[in-house]
Amino acid sequence: MNNIQKIKQSLPEYNCDAMLIYDMINRSYATGFNSSAGFVLVTENNAWSIVDSRYYEAAKNTITDANVVLVEKNEKFYDTLDRVIKEANVKAIGFEADKVTFSVYSELCKRFPDVEFVDAQKLIASLRNIKSRVDVDNMIKAQRLAEKVFDEILPLISTDLTEKDLAAEIIYRSLKNGADDRAFDPIVVSGANSSRPHGVPSNDKITKGFLTIDFGVRLNGWCSDTTRTLCIGRPSEEMVNIYNTVLKAQEAGIAAVCGGVSGVNVDAAARNVIEDAGYGEFFGHGFGHSIGMEVHESLSASPLSKDILPAGAVISAEPGIYIPGKYGVRIEDILFITDNGCENITKLPKEMIIINF
Repeated sequence: MNNIQKIKQSLPEYNCDAMLIYDMINRSYATGFNSSAGFVLVTENNAWSIVDSRYYEAAKNTITDANVVLVEKNEKFYDTLDRVIKEANVKAIGFEADKVTFSVYSELCKRFPDVEFVDAQKLIASLRNIKSRVDVDNMIKAQRLAEKVFDEILPLISTDLTEKDLAAEIIYRSLKNGADDRAFDPIVVSGANSSRPHGVPSNDKITKGFLTIDFGVRLNGWCSDTTRTLCIGRPSEEMVNIYNTVLKAQEAGIAAVCGGVSGVNVDAAARNVIEDAGYGEFFGHGFGHSIGMEVHESLSASPLSKDILPAGAVISAEPGIYIPGKYGVRIEDILFITDNGCENITKLPKEMIIINF
């Protein structure tokens, strides 16, 4: 079953007779075609992809499950959408409440006063949560590419490099090895900067202490995400203890993952290890998040999560300890959830890498 068919089958659950897709990633999920602007409208019996002249030829050659509709040169996107909605003869249209801007929503309501717009954000989000084996295999390809990049940058690490230098090398080597893009801006933080979970690479030179590298690539529409924390110079006893605590916490969280378990319980399995070691106050974020066509998707494993993690989802496993002004450690793998556990698709080693100069 293709993704357009999955959307069609889900419409009754959301009390709408059509789904209007505005978000670029969601349009790509639905049709397999990526464009910077457009709409996709899906009804129980039909589907339309609205594009302008920049993308029309490519869309016609790519999209097989929807009618490709051209925005004529004397029209705006909303004019073409008006024609399609009239052709579809629909009255209740689901839309992505978390993705559509207020200005777009206002324009839709003004243009289509006889149409009821229904919050159906979860329709596509829930479908995207479940990955097929083909999807996971594509994510593994992205992961392997990123791991090749990691292996290539290891010999380059030096206290002569700045954090920005190393981040630039990651981006360059990702593209050189075939990535379509980075999945997000790399996090490269060393020494005291490593205490910032989402620290921005600085012009500071890499310094002794922990060096956290968190990056991902985008390949064929799918994202990877990996974090490893290295040690520059000889680690102290406390540093070894913190690193091993994070690793044990990650292993405990991974052991708790299976289809049907709550995100809260997975997070608690890891968090308990860190709390028992006396570092609970220094683990501020959740254990993980779902990942796929975007590096952060809708599921989470955290103390505040309300999610039941389904078999078929892919989530990160990334506990950490961050002592402000001192240092931090995070170790991250990517897990494909199965009925009985999970498949760890990350293959980088996790023992502490120590780089001495």
